Amino acid sequence: MISVSGGRTSAFMLYEILCRYDGDLPSNCEVLFANTGREMDGTLDFVRDLEVHWNVPIVWLEYDRAPHEKRKNGTASFKRVVWSDASRNGEPFDKYLSFNMLPNVFRRGCTQELKVKTMRRYLLSIGWKQWANIIGIRADEARRVKASKDKRTENLFPLVHAGVSQRDVMDFWKDKSFDLKITPGSGNCDGCFLKSEATLAAMWREHPDRMEWWAAWEKKTANTFNDSRTYKELGDFVDKQGDWIFDNEAFLCQADDGECTG
Repeated sequence: MISVSGGRTSAFMLYEILCRYDGDLPSNCEVLFANTGREMDGTLDFVRDLEVHWNVPIVWLEYDRAPHEKRKNGTASFKRVVWSDASRNGEPFDKYLSFNMLPNVFRRGCTQELKVKTMRRYLLSIGWKQWANIIGIRADEARRVKASKDKRTENLFPLVHAGVSQRDVMDFWKDKSFDLKITPGSGNCDGCFLKSEATLAAMWREHPDRMEWWAAWEKKTANTFNDSRTYKELGDFVDKQGDWIFDNEAFLCQADDGECTG
């Protein structure tokens, strides 16, 4: 299973794998993209472009709730979508939060449920028993390398073993006919609590409508995604600062390849 996050690094990894199979992946390979509904439109367009330009089928998945005879509100499931009907207003995330506590740095249930387990549920549904997860993590972020806790799967990190850096990835995309078109720092989940405060502040300035979703959930649950400051407090601070100078260097270096920071 090749996991495509919607960023440049995992797309670069997919390209390298395709090249080694002369553009035609083997039949026992699935390329998966899990949409949380909080991805920027540019991220969704980029995944669609990977399919079109490289002629590679990508299975688009979203977290869902399925009927269950013993559970009034159903049980965690998945659904398949395509670019045209993919959620764009946080619907999968809404479904998850309706039955769970707000995630945070120490309890990242959103990553597990909306991405990892959603992809796992799909693979089990098509009869897979054991498989390898091919994950796009670079050598310069090797701290993110983790073994799978699921005995049915093995996590593999080819870019780490190949010594691929962020600069390698960015150089790769310089001469391509298409690229990821999002504001630096806005991928993948637009207001992810794992992003730096400077990045989230920049998101409030550039995309306040999208950040309101995060603030609304904190208000609804009387809880927070981050212990240091609520999303509304950060938004109010940005409003008061006007042309406040952000730490642009840290902001750009953190996520200019569009990959998930989690």
